[in-house]
Amino acid sequence: MDHASPVEPARTTPQADTERKARYALYTAEERKRRDESVWTLVQGVLAPLQFLVFLVSLVLVIRTLNTGEGAFAADVSIVVKTFFLYTIMVTGAIWEKVVFGKYLFADAFFWEDVFSMLVIALHTLYMVMLLGDYGTLEQRLIVALAGYGAYVINAGQFIWKLRMARLQAEKEAELDAAGQAQGAQDMAVAA
Repeated sequence: MDHASPVEPARTTPQADTERKARYALYTAEERKRRDESVWTLVQGVLAPLQFLVFLVSLVLVIRTLNTGEGAFAADVSIVVKTFFLYTIMVTGAIWEKVVFGKYLFADAFFWEDVFSMLVIALHTLYMVMLLGDYGTLEQRLIVALAGYGAYVINAGQFIWKLRMARLQAEKEAELDAAGQAQGAQDMAVAA
């Protein structure tokens, strides 16, 4: 049996290679099937771009208010709407995670995205507490909102990266399936 070299990858059996790939894959075949069949996947796919559009409008209003001192009411309303979308997408996302992975939050495949989502929610919630409790100045409140928006952009980037990884995983699996079928056909031709 070959021993693993400290500088080269170990040679593995096809079964061990398959197990390794499954361990690092974003979705198992069963999870991918549940994801594709779940109505919550569509819900997330609709809410995410809507939340992003609300974010862009709100960002403009918040920056305008910070720069000019005008439009504070519109900025506050836009942040409340953005926070509503955030809470909605978080609840529906937790349901989606339960359907696909069997856990409401912190499934292995999305653990760090969920951790960072908690920061995004905490900052948006802090803004809401400041607004409803009349804590701090308008500028302080809007800066908390901007911090929440910055965290939201990072978190959205995490999810976009995962979507890309899922797409690449699906493409790679399709290539491997096609190669396996071609090899199987070649093996049958040689055997005949």
